[in-house]
Amino acid sequence: MKITGVQIYEVKPRWIFCKVETDEGVSGWGEMVSGTKTRTVVEGARELSQRIVGRDPFEIERIWQELHRSFFRGGPINGTIVSGLEMALWDIKGKALGVPVWQLLGGKARDRVRVYSWIGGDRPSDVANGAADRLAKGFRAVKMNATEELHYVDTYDKVQQVVDRVESIRSACGNEIEIGIDFHGRVHKPMAKVLAYALAPYHPMFIEEPVLPENWESFDDISREVPIPIATGERLYSRWEFKRLFVQGAVDIIQPDVSLCGGILEMRKIIAMAEAFDMAAAPHAPYGPIALAATLQVDACSPNVFIQEQSLGIHYNQGFDLLDFVKNKEVFQYSDGYVDVPSGPGLGLEIDEEKVKAVSAEGLVWRNPSWKNYDGTIAEW
Repeated sequence: MKITGVQIYEVKPRWIFCKVETDEGVSGWGEMVSGTKTRTVVEGARELSQRIVGRDPFEIERIWQELHRSFFRGGPINGTIVSGLEMALWDIKGKALGVPVWQLLGGKARDRVRVYSWIGGDRPSDVANGAADRLAKGFRAVKMNATEELHYVDTYDKVQQVVDRVESIRSACGNEIEIGIDFHGRVHKPMAKVLAYALAPYHPMFIEEPVLPENWESFDDISREVPIPIATGERLYSRWEFKRLFVQGAVDIIQPDVSLCGGILEMRKIIAMAEAFDMAAAPHAPYGPIALAATLQVDACSPNVFIQEQSLGIHYNQGFDLLDFVKNKEVFQYSDGYVDVPSGPGLGLEIDEEKVKAVSAEGLVWRNPSWKNYDGTIAEW
């Protein structure tokens, strides 16, 4: 079997799909992150994909090493391109052998995967009703953005607003639901400690990205200040960037993104490394259906994954949602806050390619919001 070509599709609301084709008619699907540089990722994917045409799609590790180990390696652009192509190769291999990808990664370690749902939007609001709605639908865990713009040192009334929102969830749902609170890198070290300390009485499931990953040394300070598990990792590429977190030992939960960190096998390696350091994993997956399906393959065989992000109904999915491009919609059927381990060959998805082509023809322009503080300085989104 040889790779004959790669098709790249830009898909609303903010996804990039790739289809790797072979001379035996078996094709595989992958997904890349558009971020704020859709054109750059698409053109880079078309350039890099030429290096795998004519290759054996089963040689996933060899191809990955060649694509990753360029002179300038890593980074979000190359990281997401390599990730998308890699997961498509696993899809091909699983389909050709007639087994799910998790079967090729050592077999499953669980029967189902716990999932959580997003509430509240970019500027969090009405979170109590959102949590109550998810609870009624069977979810037992939600995640929300903590705050809007926050300066290096800001007013306590903004901290109180966050506390009030979390308290409203506890008032509406009691302890029946767990709450992940995403600081989203919007909070700087001086306020991160204040905010985390104020939230501790409400027993969050975790606080996510309390500071940006480049300020990793601050995780030590925050972990000593508050008894809340710290989660991070969605912006990191490959196991080498995670290595610092493992050695430091301050982070409790890692959140690699299969569409960014290097793909399926790289995420499996990262999560296995975390297991050796007695750390949990809750993989990042707020994008499209292919990325989520690929993530579930790793979840299936990773015992330290305790919960999975999923993006059905997330506030970014304007116009289209995960199931719109999937024929076998039952693959993302949630019950009592869980999803079954995928059983179909490859990634387990049947992609509606005609719809993908039609939507892709409309083009894609997606940019994250640009925020400013009260004094005109740039605020982290």
